[in-house]
Amino acid sequence: MASPAYIAVDWGTSSFRLWLIGEDDSILGERRSGEGMTSAAQTGFAQVLQSHLDALAAPANLPVIVCGMAGARQGWVEAGYIDTPTSLSAILTGAVSVPGQSRDVRILPGLAQRDRQAPDVMRGEETQLLGAIAADAKGEQVVCMPGTHSKWVRVVDGQVTGFSTFMTGELFDVVTKHSILSHAVAGAADMSADSTAFESAIKASFNKPALATNLLFTARAGQLLHGLTAAGAHALISGTLIGAEIAGALSSARQGAAITLVASGRLQTLYEDAFRTLGLTYTTVDADTAVRRGLSAAAKAIWPHNERKC
Repeated sequence: MASPAYIAVDWGTSSFRLWLIGEDDSILGERRSGEGMTSAAQTGFAQVLQSHLDALAAPANLPVIVCGMAGARQGWVEAGYIDTPTSLSAILTGAVSVPGQSRDVRILPGLAQRDRQAPDVMRGEETQLLGAIAADAKGEQVVCMPGTHSKWVRVVDGQVTGFSTFMTGELFDVVTKHSILSHAVAGAADMSADSTAFESAIKASFNKPALATNLLFTARAGQLLHGLTAAGAHALISGTLIGAEIAGALSSARQGAAITLVASGRLQTLYEDAFRTLGLTYTTVDADTAVRRGLSAAAKAIWPHNERKC
């Protein structure tokens, strides 16, 4: 078995993921929990991290590289932002040290787009980006990272030229739980998914994104007038929001630009179905794999092999 080299941590708002990485980049141990920034801010970030390190019996001299909300203003130590346009490699050199720790703990910065007409920020996704796109990649890359707040990033010759956030996941949650459409989807969880309704909604919303809020209401009207099922309404709402997101994200991209989808699980399935439905070319990179690759690139840049204390 390879010797431990460093600890990689993806610390989100509501989730915590930690990997013990070996000298050969193998995963020697893994921990996951719901102790995200919100919880850790009360318990103590150092205490949460140490509890997981103890559970893996991680050597006391291993360095730790962290990405995500631990570096937010409300997090452990603010890591700030690197302004776009910027090179992917700039993310590697912007890590901030956490003071007062017995081991070397670094937190990666986020990215900021300070355009007054389109201000935007990301934190955590920049590390997935590092793992999904080679720093020396040539040509234009359009990267989609779906989630509660989906991120679409444009990378040209290794330079992050801009990005956009779409509140698709959060809007879906609000609409299906806190609007009149919550009645339309009641019981959908007990039914089989309606792929036909999803694909139809994707096409309709992508082709006419300006009608998205009108299309959403057809989930209710379709039930009242045409017997649309709860599963159909659920799929229609999801497809409408995702279709509008894709239309908006691609509105400024080069015609026919290939898409790199960074996702896993249910989101991967949904977005791959959406891209196929729209005839879009894409490749998929697993989200966990991408964030580990990004953290690994940062660790190797910060602690070259012959300088690691392990």
